[in-house]
Amino acid sequence: MDSLITAAAQALAAGDPLGALNRVALRDDAPALALRGIAMAQLGDLARAKALVQKAARAFGPKEALARARCVVAEAEIALASRELGWPVKALDSARVTLEAHGDRVNAAHARYLQIRRLLLIGHLDEADVLLAELDPAPLPPALRAAHALVVAGVAMRRLETQKARSALSRAEHAAHDAGIPALTAEVENAVLALNTPVARLIARGEERPLLLDEVEALLGSTSLVVDACRYVVRGAGMSVSLATRPVLFALARALAEAWPADVSRETLIARAFRLKLADESLRARLRVEVGRLRAALKPLAGVTATQRGFTLISLVASDVVVLAQPVEEKHAGVFAFLADGESWSSSALALAVGASQRTVQRALDELACAGKVQSFGRGRARRWMTPPVPGFATTLLLPVPLPGD
Repeated sequence: MDSLITAAAQALAAGDPLGALNRVALRDDAPALALRGIAMAQLGDLARAKALVQKAARAFGPKEALARARCVVAEAEIALASRELGWPVKALDSARVTLEAHGDRVNAAHARYLQIRRLLLIGHLDEADVLLAELDPAPLPPALRAAHALVVAGVAMRRLETQKARSALSRAEHAAHDAGIPALTAEVENAVLALNTPVARLIARGEERPLLLDEVEALLGSTSLVVDACRYVVRGAGMSVSLATRPVLFALARALAEAWPADVSRETLIARAFRLKLADESLRARLRVEVGRLRAALKPLAGVTATQRGFTLISLVASDVVVLAQPVEEKHAGVFAFLADGESWSSSALALAVGASQRTVQRALDELACAGKVQSFGRGRARRWMTPPVPGFATTLLLPVPLPGD
């Protein structure tokens, strides 16, 4: 490896892509192409970066397995930044094995972190934990130690383990400071901001207020009966009843909980549960049937009692009833939550992350675009969707990850 390639690689490691390009911009040999691709990725031109890295991988000979493996890792990182979550995971794992076999443990660890970050994005936390347990960040350089801490914090935030997340972010801050890479420092700062931003709303006795992540954790561990509109679950006394597949019953439970300890009129319940403004005798009969099903579903957490004008919720395990609501409540809120990270997403990646069909996601994106809430650029397979973050709110509880007790 010549001195210019070495100097360009050192510049990239220090977070100086322009310095790296100054050294290799006019070269077309395989190492220079790879470094140019990584530099363009750091500058945000991901399409050009991908093309350069792929060209470098083809330029390396079949005997240069180590260099080709590094190109695979670089391409996977670019795909992750582009939110192309369908890239071949097996190819990345094969590249990691090759790197380990050649003694390049730093890049092998980097490949593993890319796998874990992908699992975190699509909500596979148990698999991410298994891979994290195989990594010891102590001998790694500061940048990778920061990456390790950020992943640990991300998993903890999804699981509402606030203290663990804060401890991990503190380690990430120290490691990012030691690394001296501005982009990494900014990533840590954004994670800290998300941890200190409201992620949900508490609705109780006709009033509501925003909640931070640690307040949500405390609420779910309290003695209150919680109607959780983030995961469509009723929780209390260490028990939980999922109504995720029974939207009518959950709509009734939420309406009753929001009005607690007062009752709710039959007309209001019909409007909330059936989305109809007029209440005739057939709808009243249907309401009685659904209320009976709700009583059976909520045992032994709560009961539902008829009053002169409607129904009221009776808690059997707690002295108060509250509703935990999403920070942003609108149609397609789950899709909007992923777009709120400010990155550009393809519809296929969103479908994988949300757990829905690509066509369903495309319809949601079209509706959000018509409302002016998201925008797209590019065409065909290169089309990407993005939106600026929701002002004043994090979206942790909109993401599809089971919460404690599920």
